[in-house]
Amino acid sequence: MNLCITGALGHIGSKLIRSLHVPGLQKVYLVDNLMTQRYASLFDLPDNVHFVFRETDILSSKMGEIIEDSDVLIHLAAVTDAERSFERANEIEDINRKGLENVARLCADAGCSLLFPSSTSVYGSQNEVVDETCPEHELKPQSPYADSKIFGEKLLAEISNRMGLKYVIFRIGTIFGYSIGMRFHTAVNKFIWQASTGRPITVWKTALHQKRPYCGLGDCVNAINFFVANDHLNNQVYNIVTANLTVQDIIDVIKKHIPGIRISFVDSPIMNQLSYEVLNKRSLSLGLKHHDTIKDSLLLTLQKLKNVNTQIERIAV
Repeated sequence: MNLCITGALGHIGSKLIRSLHVPGLQKVYLVDNLMTQRYASLFDLPDNVHFVFRETDILSSKMGEIIEDSDVLIHLAAVTDAERSFERANEIEDINRKGLENVARLCADAGCSLLFPSSTSVYGSQNEVVDETCPEHELKPQSPYADSKIFGEKLLAEISNRMGLKYVIFRIGTIFGYSIGMRFHTAVNKFIWQASTGRPITVWKTALHQKRPYCGLGDCVNAINFFVANDHLNNQVYNIVTANLTVQDIIDVIKKHIPGIRISFVDSPIMNQLSYEVLNKRSLSLGLKHHDTIKDSLLLTLQKLKNVNTQIERIAV
């Protein structure tokens, strides 16, 4: 089996390419345009995988020949900063919409399956508990980023109906966890960075006790491996969620290692939502298991930053 991973050097990709567990794996194309300059994600890759790095854009004509030589495309290339997506409408259009449409059509033409990471942010503002059966008219995206994910889900269904594309959609909770290509704009990672560098943790005024879905990076990567290895690319939608947590839950864990952290309440145009939980029974019913915990993941990331701030209490390895 040959894989193609777009956005391969990013937060998820840089972990995935070091943790591939797919039987019969022969070649892995790593596609990244290096816009974020995460060159370090290519350091010390495993020796037992035949990697082929391609510095190119997902709208490039070069994608055709790569996808023709691939059995599964894991499409991680995207603008992922939901809050700043209001200011990045052109990038959202080019990358999250046009880019996806380009690779999806190429996959359909080549008979290559596609794994598409959507987001639990498509649920938007819900009342209590929600799962994949939530009707389309009840999805309430709160940002251009979330809008682009709903667009992507509909697009794949349309291309599948017309061209026979085989795909699977992951609605992934907000990612947390360490990787060499990680970023710090998502909630948990941002809180760790702020606390580790002596800054106050910025919390949206309405969000301290509101529950949201989160996904550990290890669980996300494990889900990708599981679905690809077991050929569960069955044109379905699956929630990939480790835990539903409040901001207070996360801060309480950080406080155990940095007791003196401060909280600063701020406004955000996309976080004035109701508290809700996302269920993941559909993916678990296939045999998928989750192993990440917010406690262990926070501890690992704090360990990586332990020499940045001398106020951090000793962290046991």
